[in-house]
Amino acid sequence: MTKVQKPEAFAPDDRNQPLYADRVRVYPQAVTGTVRRAKWAVLALCLGLYYLVPWIRWDRGPDQPHQAVLVDMDKGRLFFFWIEVWPQEVYYLTGLLLLGALGIFAATSLFGRVWCGFTCPQTVWTDLYMLVERWIEGDRNARMRRDQKPRWGAADWGIKIGKHAAWVAIAAATGGAWVMYFTDAPTLVMDLLSFDASPTILGFIGLFTLSTYLLAGWAREQVCTYMCPWPRFQSAMLDDDSLAVSYRAWRGEPRGKARDTSAGDCIDCRACVNVCPTGVDIRDGLQLACINCGLCIDACDNIMAKLGRPTALIAFETVGNLAAAGTATCAIPPGPARCAPGMAARRPARLLRPRTWFYAAAMTTIGAVMLWAFVGRTDVAIEALRDRSPLFVRLADGSIRNSYTLKVSDRRHATDRLAVSVEGLPPGAAWQVLDRRDADANGRPLVETRADGVAEFRLFVTTAPEGRPEEESTPVRIRLVAPDGEAERAAVGTIFLRPRT
Repeated sequence: MTKVQKPEAFAPDDRNQPLYADRVRVYPQAVTGTVRRAKWAVLALCLGLYYLVPWIRWDRGPDQPHQAVLVDMDKGRLFFFWIEVWPQEVYYLTGLLLLGALGIFAATSLFGRVWCGFTCPQTVWTDLYMLVERWIEGDRNARMRRDQKPRWGAADWGIKIGKHAAWVAIAAATGGAWVMYFTDAPTLVMDLLSFDASPTILGFIGLFTLSTYLLAGWAREQVCTYMCPWPRFQSAMLDDDSLAVSYRAWRGEPRGKARDTSAGDCIDCRACVNVCPTGVDIRDGLQLACINCGLCIDACDNIMAKLGRPTALIAFETVGNLAAAGTATCAIPPGPARCAPGMAARRPARLLRPRTWFYAAAMTTIGAVMLWAFVGRTDVAIEALRDRSPLFVRLADGSIRNSYTLKVSDRRHATDRLAVSVEGLPPGAAWQVLDRRDADANGRPLVETRADGVAEFRLFVTTAPEGRPEEESTPVRIRLVAPDGEAERAAVGTIFLRPRT
């Protein structure tokens, strides 16, 4: 009897393979050039705004916060210079989030992951941390030699400890600045210096300090490659006219030595790989880990300039041109300063195309709606919440009463007396505000607003039993008007319910 050998589930060479590959540490090298200078300018702008904005003062009058940008948790307000956003106006924040998302979509459609490479907080703080790292530990080669030593001396330990101490200091400043957006900045600093800060504030500062230190100091490219969801769907934002940092293989291949006239312009020096903050090789094409920072452009341009060859071997190129370059032909073989396949097929990127027009129209519409809502808002607003249990009450004389809770918000810093008027009711209807006996000359009850706050009142509306009994619900309008006048300050629509007959 022949024994049938059971097939193995894995090939012999695959049995001892680990499920996960170890992290290959990235040692980015310093580089100079146009893109690097642009990134320094963006970094300085972003960090300057982040750290300095909480210190901008804005006079709003007595008993009001004097910080220009503040999320005031005590008052439940968002202050932005002269703009004051209340909790019930959260739709403004929703609109800003939509504008931000559409802006990132549009930028990606035009220039690839330019947000990730220049203005993403992870990129900005990682750039700052790597700059401090180079100041203290040295450039790429010095850091690699130190980390590869089998045993460190006192000087090595001192350098490492100094670097991490600087990182923690930056992280603490970052956490403290973030909390300043929620509490007065000078007051917070004085509380910290006098050891009088609350445990809640210290806890949030510690939380943001730890997260900044871990993400910008230790995780770095792991955040962009594995934690951030944006690379997973950025391809849906790209089309043939999207500009992205790309290697022009039709000019660089085949790779060879600098003196080899039969090879392309790429001499395989790996300068583009050494400067990449995520450690990718741009010559392998568009990749998930590439954040489109463009530092490889500066590195390659510096090498090409030293060799006396044209720059832009790595450049911002459109997806369509990269695809067309592979099918184009040229009578002269590729080489330094020669005609290369793809030159004739290349065309400028079209910035104005259906996709970008759509993003522009959507952003314009949302911005216009937000502006219309902001310009049209009033200092006094009213909400009417009708009681739902019970929906109505039948009184002893047969009349029907509905009850409402009125919430009157007044953004001004002084109280005001306003008359409550209910319109749309049948003749003979009456209304009263609970615990309010004052009335104007027309008999309408008076209420007093709460300065820079919300006041609540109970409103009872009563109709006679014979008043339009065939209607189960009646639209009504509750108005706040000037006493002894008709100048409307605020109004809201609701309904009056009665039993079905």
